[in-house]
Amino acid sequence: MPQTATESRSVELAIGGMTCASCAARIEKKLNRMDGVEATVNYATEKAKVTFAEGTAVADLIATVEATGYTAAEPPPPVEGGTAARDEAPADDGLTPLRQRLLTAVVLAVPVIAMAMIPALQIEYWQWLSLTLAAPVVTYAAWPFHRAAWTNAKHGAATMDTLISVGTSAAFLWSLWALFFGTAGTPGMTHPFEFTIARSDGAGNIYLEAAAGVTAFILAGRYFEARSKRRAGAALKALLELGAKDVTVLRDGREETIPTSDLKVGDRFLVRPGEKIATDGTVVEGASAVDASMLTGESVPVEVSVGDTVTGATLNAGGRLVVEATRVGADTQLARMAKLVEDAQNGKAAAQRLADRISAVFVPVVIALALGTLGFWLGNGSGLTAAFTAAVAVLIIACPCALGLATPTALMVGTGRGAQLGILIKGPEVLETTRRVDTIVLDKTGTVTTGRMTLLAVHTADGTEEAEVLRLAGALENASEHPIAQAVAAGATEKLGGLPTPEDFANIPGLGVQGIVEGHAVLVGRERLLAEWAMELPAGLARARHEAEAAGRTAIAVAWDGEARAVLEVADAVKDTSAEAISRLRALGLTPILLTGDNEAVAKSVAAEVGISPQDVIAEVLPEDKVNVVKRLQAEGRSVAMVGDGVNDAAALAQADLGLAMGTGTDAAIEAGDLTLVRGDLNAAADAIRLSRKTLGTIRSNLFWAFAYNVAALPLAAAGLLNPMIAGAAMAFSSVFVLANSLRLRSFKAA
Repeated sequence: MPQTATESRSVELAIGGMTCASCAARIEKKLNRMDGVEATVNYATEKAKVTFAEGTAVADLIATVEATGYTAAEPPPPVEGGTAARDEAPADDGLTPLRQRLLTAVVLAVPVIAMAMIPALQIEYWQWLSLTLAAPVVTYAAWPFHRAAWTNAKHGAATMDTLISVGTSAAFLWSLWALFFGTAGTPGMTHPFEFTIARSDGAGNIYLEAAAGVTAFILAGRYFEARSKRRAGAALKALLELGAKDVTVLRDGREETIPTSDLKVGDRFLVRPGEKIATDGTVVEGASAVDASMLTGESVPVEVSVGDTVTGATLNAGGRLVVEATRVGADTQLARMAKLVEDAQNGKAAAQRLADRISAVFVPVVIALALGTLGFWLGNGSGLTAAFTAAVAVLIIACPCALGLATPTALMVGTGRGAQLGILIKGPEVLETTRRVDTIVLDKTGTVTTGRMTLLAVHTADGTEEAEVLRLAGALENASEHPIAQAVAAGATEKLGGLPTPEDFANIPGLGVQGIVEGHAVLVGRERLLAEWAMELPAGLARARHEAEAAGRTAIAVAWDGEARAVLEVADAVKDTSAEAISRLRALGLTPILLTGDNEAVAKSVAAEVGISPQDVIAEVLPEDKVNVVKRLQAEGRSVAMVGDGVNDAAALAQADLGLAMGTGTDAAIEAGDLTLVRGDLNAAADAIRLSRKTLGTIRSNLFWAFAYNVAALPLAAAGLLNPMIAGAAMAFSSVFVLANSLRLRSFKAA
């Protein structure tokens, strides 16, 4: 029954014990069957977001999850200052025991496989040594597979865990029977190196290498995947750590340094040049330029003075400010953005593993075939031993040795090659999405553009040399801390080298700077600054200023000795490679859309420069609304990739079907993305999608061959003709093929 906002509550539960996406679907189904409960369970983040009626207790939700065979826990309460305690990484995230099981399996399985495959190593009691080594692998190391298989069986489901558990158990138990009750335990028994096909009662055959080898291979795959999932919550921590840790408050006329978490609404605090603003507030004293690019994506610093609002975690780039706190803790814009990221991560369905989808069909077929084989041989009067041998052989040959290598080897080679090209792929679940994306949303600042102010053009009055303008204006701006002034100084230094030192320098808040340079009285700033000194721009310079501002650039007037001499254009410059990269993205079947918080004139000017259609420009978007733009595109049926670099992009990156974070950006954006582009070059986005698609194709072909050899050998097993050497050779061949196929990714080249 639908609940109103006043009748319902929400809680986020940490879920444990899930091994695949079907586990998440099972928990979600059970929770949604409860009255008044709506739940979304995410396998990737291992969280359940549950909305429930007032009459339902959180304990009931936890009990339902536990009855389904998994664990659930309510997150710790928020601590003072609004940062949730749950954002701290758990002491034991499950990776340590998984690593211990993997090491155990590898150390013990290698000699077992070697003895089974190399007759020269088969000493007199080698089979009993194999049993001693394999037993801990099949019991202790493989325990997570057996536990998951039992949970799945209770709910009538079959996943890759079921296939692993059934296959390894069958191989191990049959080997036990052959050793203790058959002839396999006889001293001097060997598995000869021959591939003859002959019927056997199975009493002299052991398959311990299959049981131990499969466990080791697949544990390796699970471990590498778990490592990539380990940082799923790091985006939230990166966001919350952006804020200032300490703040200087003014109390009773004294300055006192306290932790930011102790700030209260109404407190007045001091922000010196170069410091971060501690929390959202209103300026009550001073004037400055505030660099809000990390939060808003705006490339131009915002001028603030008394009465203006400022946002926590932004940088004071100019003068001294006194700010009165208006929002603290969980109410701040930064905290709200962290919540957006969290919601987007919880709502983003992880791609179900290909192996699980195949196993859901393959496992029941294999079990049915094994039972059919048993029934056929019993009905033929061949005796229980021969019938059981054939049935168990079907289960053994179905156990997917190569399947454990299929995904991790392709992923390791693909990610290794990606790292060489400046592309970091976070996990296998990312790859499936790259095949489907048809729209790519590009954040403007820092992604398509450089993200920093640059001197782009110099317009001079008649009789004025550009070099003289740059020398005088650059010298004066070099003495200012303002980001636009620094852009002018950097541009002048790049063209001229050293700059003279100004005298009588003065900063005029909100207007510009003035001073004496080489004996000239110089003014650099807004046109209004010149007007205060009764100077006007000549017609040519006025036209240049108007055209620059129409294109979304910042126009700076320069005057000396009582005359206006030049207009400088400063803007966030487009990266040299952006136009080429956007052309390549189109060639991959993607529609590029430019998304920015800047004004429409700036956005359309940049779009025209890089080849994006005007109708594909979305401008003047507030940071918290970027995620809504992505949701709207998804609601239109598009599969959306998002490229961004700022904190303001983090929620949208998490919401997008595929998030590509520029490695030159903030930690929050990098953690929220699925792929990280280390180079900071948009061309890397096209390379990343190409490499991901090729890696996915390799995984798919690996999975095909991993199952194909099983399918090809099943008739031999069902006919009772499964020789241990044939089984071992088939497994070895498929594993070598999978490795060789994966290594082909090393030849991938960036376009």
